Amino acid sequence: MMLSFFVQFMSPTYLGIPLIALALSLPWILYPKPTPRWLNNRLITLQGWFINRFTQQIFQPLSLGGHKWAALLASLMLFLITLNMLGLLPYTFTPTTQLSLNMAFAVPLWLATVIIGMRNQPTHALGHLLPEGTPTLLIPVLIIIETISLFIRPLALGVRLTANLTAGHLLIQLIATAAFVLLPLMPTVAILTAVLLFLLTLLEVAVAMIQAYVFVLLLSLYLQENV
Repeated sequence: MMLSFFVQFMSPTYLGIPLIALALSLPWILYPKPTPRWLNNRLITLQGWFINRFTQQIFQPLSLGGHKWAALLASLMLFLITLNMLGLLPYTFTPTTQLSLNMAFAVPLWLATVIIGMRNQPTHALGHLLPEGTPTLLIPVLIIIETISLFIRPLALGVRLTANLTAGHLLIQLIATAAFVLLPLMPTVAILTAVLLFLLTLLEVAVAMIQAYVFVLLLSLYLQENV
């Protein structure tokens, strides 16, 4: 039983072929493509409004140099939201529950922000490793601590996204299993459990969107420190 709870996080295969590539390409198929018409339909208008509001909120505190990342981070935001939301559907696979995939997103983007900071303003970038006014005896210790915290950032990005989605999926499966088992024994308790399952599902929908937003927001904060 305990093993079956974690089977949902295994990458599905068909005839020995991993289907994670299909799961990663599906979100781009679902989004409507812009048309050459002057007036778009409601869905494309709503999609454009959401992207504009998101980019305005994320990049407002950034300088003009950071605005070059708008298309990349907005695309990543939509991609993560779609993957997280599709993973809540029955009989689907959530690629963002895989730590390897989340680290593949986090490490290159974090490294790109660090490289930009080192190239454009190396003194300011290295200045984050040693706060101003630090006592002389604490300088070596603080440099080591700040360096470790710098390299932990991509790990924190990937683990946060993985842990939140994995915990939510496990809770949904545990409560759904409890409701199914209690139905013939205690119908009243099973109905209350089903109500709890419904509320938890609504919470997981919010978590799926919030975690994608937090992932991109933290990347924009790292970018803000280096541009």
